[in-house]
Amino acid sequence: MYLFSLILWVVLLPEASALKCRKCSADGSCGTQECIAGLQQCTAVRFTASTGDNKLADMSVSGCGSPKQCLQGSVNYGLYRTALTTKCCSTDLCNDQPEPEPSRSDPNGKKCFTCDGQQCNGTMNCLGDEDHCISATAKLEGKEITVKGCASQDMCSDINFPGLADAIGRDMKCCQGDFCNSASSTSAALLLLVVPLISLVLFS
Repeated sequence: MYLFSLILWVVLLPEASALKCRKCSADGSCGTQECIAGLQQCTAVRFTASTGDNKLADMSVSGCGSPKQCLQGSVNYGLYRTALTTKCCSTDLCNDQPEPEPSRSDPNGKKCFTCDGQQCNGTMNCLGDEDHCISATAKLEGKEITVKGCASQDMCSDINFPGLADAIGRDMKCCQGDFCNSASSTSAALLLLVVPLISLVLFS
């Protein structure tokens, strides 16, 4: 009798309601999203890109996400720097406020190679939590080129944002230790990354 009652209770147990999150696209349109299996968190993401003191892009998006999308950090190629801040939470509509803009970062003492013109033997100071050197591949007019600089640990992980790899480079290789992203000759053009960045739409 006890076993029958237990089975009946499980069968009749109401299905848990799905998590609901605020969903906002890069164009500013917002609504409510019901999360599907595998997306257990609400996220609010802010993505900025700058060259020197000039801001090239500033996008805020939100929606359902996975733990792999709870990233904080930056990729810095010297002339061009991108930063990502993310809020992750697990209650209904907990992501209804946009993430603040990343704070200005100071040099942290780490040094890496960077590309300048035709060569990748320039050096740069890493900022904030950029604790790795990075080498990546980008495409310009169908040709692959190499970009080098500094990166935060989260940005060296398996990035799970659609389109983000196009903005910061593909085939990323990160290492620790000063100048570990060894210098090499290449035809680098850092600002080529601006074009895919501007068209980037997360949570598409």
